[in-house]
Amino acid sequence: MFNNDDVMAVLRGVAGPDGRTPLPETGAISGVSIRDGKVFVSISVDPQQARSAEPMRAAAEAALRRLPGVAGASVVLTAERPPQPAAPRQPAHAASKGPGQEKIKRVIAVSSGKGGVGKSTTAANLAIGLAQLGLKVGLLDADVFGPSVPKLFALTERPETSADGKSMIPLEKYGVKLMSIGFLVPEDQAVIWRGPMVMSAISQLLRDVAWGELDILVVDMPPGTGDVQLSLAQNAKLSGAIVVSTPQDLALIDARRGIAMFNQVDVPILGVFENMSYFLCPHCGGRSEIFAHGGARASAAQAGVPFLGEAPLDMAIREGSDAGRPVAAVAPDSAQAAPYLALAAKVRDAVAAGDAPKAPKITIG
Repeated sequence: MFNNDDVMAVLRGVAGPDGRTPLPETGAISGVSIRDGKVFVSISVDPQQARSAEPMRAAAEAALRRLPGVAGASVVLTAERPPQPAAPRQPAHAASKGPGQEKIKRVIAVSSGKGGVGKSTTAANLAIGLAQLGLKVGLLDADVFGPSVPKLFALTERPETSADGKSMIPLEKYGVKLMSIGFLVPEDQAVIWRGPMVMSAISQLLRDVAWGELDILVVDMPPGTGDVQLSLAQNAKLSGAIVVSTPQDLALIDARRGIAMFNQVDVPILGVFENMSYFLCPHCGGRSEIFAHGGARASAAQAGVPFLGEAPLDMAIREGSDAGRPVAAVAPDSAQAAPYLALAAKVRDAVAAGDAPKAPKITIG
């Protein structure tokens, strides 16, 4: 089994950012991780050099793949490239894609302005619902700091690497192809990365995964509206976005910011979905609107976008999510699953209408 010293020895054969000094001697290597025979290396470069540093990155990755015993290698540049001029809007089927995305017809983001509103639960049940409608579906967990897909699907396996070592093979459950940084990092290990590292990692999850043919790739977005979210919205070439919110005013403020972000980058809003809309007591059947009710519908009307439905605050949904048994998969005929399956049908119809053009692309190193 190889170790960090072996990695550094191999990388000495690669010239650093100056084109002369061996890479390990330049101080540019900002991180090395070895897990299950796979090597992950991050290289820090000046943002102005990011474009010219791509051959160095590729050479380092190729050198690591030749290291005996390596099952796969991934090298990322931890620098953000300067914004490029926006490309003209193109029809979705004509848009260029990365190597891992040639056969993905549509990319749909599930977003929220803040965390804790049930975005990941919604994304998981939406993906399962789309698969039940007969579509080929993938789910990308793009929340690097708080990945939820491994827990929601009760998966602890690591993705295998393709025969050529250039891509990861997504896991699959309930008819959905799955990829998450949580499959690659131990559950109790904190991901302490700067923004450019996060964006580079997400870009590689899009580009270096063998998704195969997909009708829809659902992206569980990180919460918020910062640089990472903005760059991801453009780099993933989104066909449309769903904004998830709870009914209370504090959540709706952030939901409206999310709508504004997608409008800014010219991503069509498929609609707003209200989660934890109300609570039905399992004992007496009484209804309690714990977080108020109807705020997401009103915000959708105010923004001029569709309202996609409401899901209750329900113990069965919570218990199923915690156990890795999403309600749409294990109880599709239940009242709890109904809002998510209805959401899936609306998303299917919206993308089938062909009225969701994709946004311009910004490349991330």
